[in-house]
Amino acid sequence: MIDRRTLLGSALAAPFAAPALAQEAPFPSRPIRILLAFAPGGGTDLIARTVANAMSPSLGQPVVVENRPGAGGNIATEAAASARPDGYTMLMGNHGPMSVNVSLFRNMRVNPETALEPIGLVADAPLIVVVGPKSRATNLQELLGEIRAARGNITYGSASNGSASHLAAALMLQMAGLEAEHVPFRGAAPALTDVVAGHLHFMITTLPSVVGLLTSNALRPLAVTGDARMTILPNIPTVAETIPGYKATAWYGLLVPRGTPEPVKTRLYAAMRDALGNPEVVRRLRDEGAEPSTLDGKGFADLIKWERERWATVVRQANITVD
Repeated sequence: MIDRRTLLGSALAAPFAAPALAQEAPFPSRPIRILLAFAPGGGTDLIARTVANAMSPSLGQPVVVENRPGAGGNIATEAAASARPDGYTMLMGNHGPMSVNVSLFRNMRVNPETALEPIGLVADAPLIVVVGPKSRATNLQELLGEIRAARGNITYGSASNGSASHLAAALMLQMAGLEAEHVPFRGAAPALTDVVAGHLHFMITTLPSVVGLLTSNALRPLAVTGDARMTILPNIPTVAETIPGYKATAWYGLLVPRGTPEPVKTRLYAAMRDALGNPEVVRRLRDEGAEPSTLDGKGFADLIKWERERWATVVRQANITVD
């Protein structure tokens, strides 16, 4: 027979037992979100959604992308950094917010290096050097010759001040010992329009933004900015074949708030690797000009640090500022 004191003790303990059991539920037990610093519909959004969908089967839960554009990517970074470190919020970080913004923005409220922990690198996307009718160059060496002969009276476009297209061009000019006039736009599309119209000499941009113009021969591709030729453009040389040591890519990787448990990070990395082992995922990423990667958290952290240091030098020497 159970006395009243035993029943009373069980009743008092019951409210505390449920949370304890909930905490012990295996990860993940509910949907996971990936914050993204870009608007829906772009190349980065497609990459994030492709990987998110492919991670869901391994995790047994939906993985959804939540777009948080603005402030050069800092809004999404801040949101991820302030989330609970339980693995249910990840950030699809790229080179801008993770490595460049610390040199561009004076009053960043979050330091990605201390607020976030890398899970792994998803993909690395080279850019492409293109010219229009204002240039006669048929290869990168000829374009550099035009720039040298013009003594600075050459214009190039970019998606914005401090964007990947701007920094890649600034680095190329610095390594070649040349100068050209930078003309920033609000997005790659209007900048490319001016290249096609012959108002600008050249631009370095992402493949998805320019593939239609290459197909129609409105622009000529001269070189790609990775350390190897692109799978889908095997006949286009790298910038490094003309300027040894050059590399400038747009990369994408998963990060979580600092303090996320190691077993959770391990589970997320395993799901990322499973996704990137899917042939259909590989095909879709390469169609976007991105090369899949399985670099782990430590390797990704080393990449972020190296990128932060090299772009700080480029930003300082080119005197790049944001509006």
